[in-house]
Amino acid sequence: MTATSDDSAFAPLRERVFAVLWLATVLGNVGSFMRDVASAWLATELSTSPTAVAAVQAAAALPVFLFAIPAGVLADILDRRRLLIAVQLLLAGVSATLMLLAHTQRLDMTSLLMLTFLGGTGAALMAPTWQSIVPALVPKAQLRSAVALNSLGINLSRAVGPAAGGLLLAAFGAAFTYGVDLLTYGLVIAALLWWRPPAAAADPLAEVFGGALRTGMRHALANASLQRVLLRAALFFALASAPWALLPLVGKQLLGSGAAFYGVMLGAVGVGAIAGALLLPRLRPHLGPEGLMTGAALACAAVLLVLASTPAAAVALAVLLVLGMAWIVALTTLGAITQAVLPNWVRGRGLAVYLTVFNGALAGGSLAWGATAQRLGLVAALVVASALLALGALMTRRWPLPAGEDVLDPAHAWPEPTLAAPVAVERGPVLVLVTYHIDPTDRRAARTLLQQLAEHRRGDGASGWGVTEDTADPTLLVEWFTLPSWQEHLRQHHRTSHAAAGLQARLRELHRAPEPPAVRHLLTLHPHDLHEGPP
Repeated sequence: MTATSDDSAFAPLRERVFAVLWLATVLGNVGSFMRDVASAWLATELSTSPTAVAAVQAAAALPVFLFAIPAGVLADILDRRRLLIAVQLLLAGVSATLMLLAHTQRLDMTSLLMLTFLGGTGAALMAPTWQSIVPALVPKAQLRSAVALNSLGINLSRAVGPAAGGLLLAAFGAAFTYGVDLLTYGLVIAALLWWRPPAAAADPLAEVFGGALRTGMRHALANASLQRVLLRAALFFALASAPWALLPLVGKQLLGSGAAFYGVMLGAVGVGAIAGALLLPRLRPHLGPEGLMTGAALACAAVLLVLASTPAAAVALAVLLVLGMAWIVALTTLGAITQAVLPNWVRGRGLAVYLTVFNGALAGGSLAWGATAQRLGLVAALVVASALLALGALMTRRWPLPAGEDVLDPAHAWPEPTLAAPVAVERGPVLVLVTYHIDPTDRRAARTLLQQLAEHRRGDGASGWGVTEDTADPTLLVEWFTLPSWQEHLRQHHRTSHAAAGLQARLRELHRAPEPPAVRHLLTLHPHDLHEGPP
């Protein structure tokens, strides 16, 4: 913390607002992990079914799968501070209810699953919103360090929270543990009430929920690099969910431990995650993203095999350190590439799509591994998961991760459209035509560039795209794309990235005409727009 450069690891903590909110969030996450430990252990006492125990993990992850994308949209269009306060109140209500039910001994499996689901809903709303406010808390030069500190805070919470939760659970019971969690939400709410961000200026191009949701989904469907990351994340986390779903049963059935040691087990995972985060900068230059993901999968496979052998407690804790390292390496690698392939204007929604896939794989995998343990036995389920992780580490390299090196900041390269008269922003759809004169010898190169440009057009909001040729003049190619409204096209002007502008510049080099490629904007005429003319 004595470093003085703006890009040092701890520089953001010199920003008072970031430091207060970061500390409050760490304490809140500690409380959440304490609550999760209490709930996971209570599940083993309320039911002996592996499927039911694994369902608690699924109930925590499923809401993020269901609600992360709408939450990402809300983070972009609502007051983020108020949204965060509302989410903290929801989470406080969940913990207060759990505390009362546990204290009165009325907590059953159904209510535990329902309240865990509500807690997961709060987490779904929290994640994209918190990530979205970080750029407003620190100077731009410190943004990477701030993101890294957020990851460090989560892993500190993961190291402290489960161990503290297990100890409190063993010493004072579930109701007391839930009560301590409730206090942490009060601290987070107090910090958010203290924070007074500057009022945002009115944006004439501000998006509304439905349009923002559709645009975000169009971008996700058009962004081929994002899709490759999502595929790799889904495959890895579906298999790597096995230790998280089955760890309570490993502790209770294979190791014969109690709630306190279960908390220590999860704490070991957290400590391993911190160590992994510190080692990652040294490993990345030597292994690259593919090597890191392969190593993480093989390490998880080895951990599962060791746990299946019913090891001594010390050995179990040692391999759980390795699990934490592998988990954070995979999580950070995939998360960093996701950030790299997303432009800023849709970052919240793109991260929400990633969180949806991540938690969907975690929830579905947890249920599948619980059912596998129910049918084949716990040891067999651990062995099967280990084998599939090792096999997946080799097969998924067929779909390599993107480099994420494109410059996706807005280029502001488009001139404002020429208008004969002002256009109402709600008018549409809009058809944009760009005419190129291409020499036949350059036709193949031009089509390749246009196909690459299509991904950017769709990703920036276009609902349709294509290329036509003139039957009378084979040198004339017309690129066309449509947008839902004039307002959406104006937004597209502010979204077009340097990468897209570079492709357009290369196309202009192939354009064989003295004037630049002609651009026309055509608005759809609806019946009420047509005026009766002369017969």
